[in-house]
Amino acid sequence: MLRSLVLFGFGLGVLVPQPLYGQAHPTHAETRSTPALEQFKTLAGEWEGKDSNGKPVRVSYEVLASGLVMERLEPAGQPAMLTMYSLDGDHILATHFCSSGNQPILKTGPLSAATGKYDFAVERVYGMNTPGDLHMVELLMTFTNRDHVVQAWTNLDHGKRSTNTITLIRKK
Repeated sequence: MLRSLVLFGFGLGVLVPQPLYGQAHPTHAETRSTPALEQFKTLAGEWEGKDSNGKPVRVSYEVLASGLVMERLEPAGQPAMLTMYSLDGDHILATHFCSSGNQPILKTGPLSAATGKYDFAVERVYGMNTPGDLHMVELLMTFTNRDHVVQAWTNLDHGKRSTNTITLIRKK
């Protein structure tokens, strides 16, 4: 009789699966963060400023559930662009979806702390028709303080480099 009850109980356990949704497991975003990426997350919200030519620029930052930081850059009179900031080991990647139609991937050097100054260099560019097409090759992000950020975007166009510096202030 006891043997029958044990087998019956075992059979129920096999036939009736236990719910997995109630078990606590760390999410991918919780396990993949660094002080540097956490500093990027503090950008969440709306920003405005001017570029090197004095033209207005609007920027918004959103922290996604996956732990990525999404930047929407809207220069006056130009199409909007997106940049996704994510981790790659002890580096931050910036995948930029440019209004020129290409997607450069820029990467910092190894980061062990939140430095307030992040120098990204191009790793690869997708979507170019020729190697000389206009594309971003560097980004320098400087967190002046909680409400002021400076971005210096350097591009290459048929061998000619130029930099556009955007000075941003958090909207209150």
